[in-house]
Amino acid sequence: MVDLHLSAEQLEFRDGVRDFVAQELKPFAVSPQHLEAAERRLPMEILDKASDLGLRTLALSEELGGAGASNLTFCILAEELAAGDADVATVLTETARLGQLLFDRLMTPAQRDRFLPQFLSDPRFHLAAAQSESEAALGLGINYHRPLPAEVPLRTTARRSGGEWVINGEKKAVANAPVAKLFAVWAQTPEGASAFLVPREASGLSLSARAGNSHLGACGDLVFADCRVPAANLLGLEGSAPHLCAAEKAGRGNPLRQAIALGIGRAAYEAALDYARLRVQGGRRIIEHQAIGTKLADVLVRLEVARAAIWQAAWASDHAEAFADRSLADLPLATIAEVYTGPAIYAAAKDAAECFGAMGVMKDMPLQKYVHDALLSLHSGGGNGEAKLRLAEALAGYVR
Repeated sequence: MVDLHLSAEQLEFRDGVRDFVAQELKPFAVSPQHLEAAERRLPMEILDKASDLGLRTLALSEELGGAGASNLTFCILAEELAAGDADVATVLTETARLGQLLFDRLMTPAQRDRFLPQFLSDPRFHLAAAQSESEAALGLGINYHRPLPAEVPLRTTARRSGGEWVINGEKKAVANAPVAKLFAVWAQTPEGASAFLVPREASGLSLSARAGNSHLGACGDLVFADCRVPAANLLGLEGSAPHLCAAEKAGRGNPLRQAIALGIGRAAYEAALDYARLRVQGGRRIIEHQAIGTKLADVLVRLEVARAAIWQAAWASDHAEAFADRSLADLPLATIAEVYTGPAIYAAAKDAAECFGAMGVMKDMPLQKYVHDALLSLHSGGGNGEAKLRLAEALAGYVR
């Protein structure tokens, strides 16, 4: 069954990140200047220090210069980072996730030789994937228990011109776009959907950052106007672009977004618990009042249940054999974690804020940030509603 006994290496990783968060990240994240800012600034100097700790290359294999962290370790560290600041956690986990996918799985040796040394040596070399397009995204909705329509062609296109690919189109709301130095871009070619490696400095690529309070991490729009990249930058075969979220859609991926949400909820809980132990009303600490004590107990239960679901899904994604030998039920565990975690963490953050009374919504208090971040996390990705539909189809045995 699931082994939740952390190894000495995992404990060392966790404690090291926890110290970094306490000393470097948390003081910045809860400073009044940051909390009251109209747009949240991403602390590049703190991201640089996180890179020096190996967090940007966390999931990259040891053979290629990374830490080779398991999915469970990755989730544990994502929670620790998010307990400090969800924006920093989102940027680092996106780069680390894509680093493992691109360098370890998808790039050719020649592509790896070109880009890996830059990735390893530059602490600000972040990664981004411009895959989906809102017009082409086909959610479940009316397609519940029905085959999806024929795949909608990508509106971003690429054509051959001599020894180059010429890309035209737009990609909206690309995670990590403002800080990325290398993009994996999906575009339509004569053979079908194809993927390309596009450096930030590529001719014809322009970027605009989105407002910093409407998303977690860094987000921006990309415009390709006759953007030229070498023919050797084709990722895989033309017309056979890999789908980065296939495992996640099947419920067998790593629940990193849920781990970040858990970190947000934990930060709210710890702030509320510290306050309830200090604030005195009616001659005793407010944690001794039933209303506050039971509210904090509810928050704690939500956090612990969410962590159990996340850890089980992460462990299962590291041990596919556990499904094959029936140690685990054949269920989409990452989807189960997604369905539970979003609403539970949002409720936990709101309850934690209520322990502060009216102060919980003041701009210079961190609780308003935690509630805001929990709400963004709840509605990120396909949303909780679509996750429930995917889970319902799995229960009915419908193979999408």
